[in-house]
Amino acid sequence: MLDTYAVIAEPSRRRILDRLLQSDSSVTELAKDLGLSQPLISKHLRTLRESGLVQVQVQSQRRIYSLDARPLAEIDEWLSAYRLTWNRHVDALEQHLEQRKILREEDTK
Repeated sequence: MLDTYAVIAEPSRRRILDRLLQSDSSVTELAKDLGLSQPLISKHLRTLRESGLVQVQVQSQRRIYSLDARPLAEIDEWLSAYRLTWNRHVDALEQHLEQRKILREEDTK
């Protein structure tokens, strides 16, 4: 299986994943919606499929691609520590701004 981090580092693949998050699609639909060529979409879908991020289902003559977000759980877990740090900084900023607001209100009285 391919490294999920490396796979999603490519911007076009992230755009494909974002589009598949909305609804399952064929190569033709993805190419039209994203403004990319069908061969390029197919190339990226192959990589996404090999990484486990996309599944394909054959319906008559069409292949329908769908998102499988399970491999993203590892990335989400890794980012959780960063989210905690970021949230602490945002909370501290919020408290600072609230204190400044209170001081300004007291100064105007």
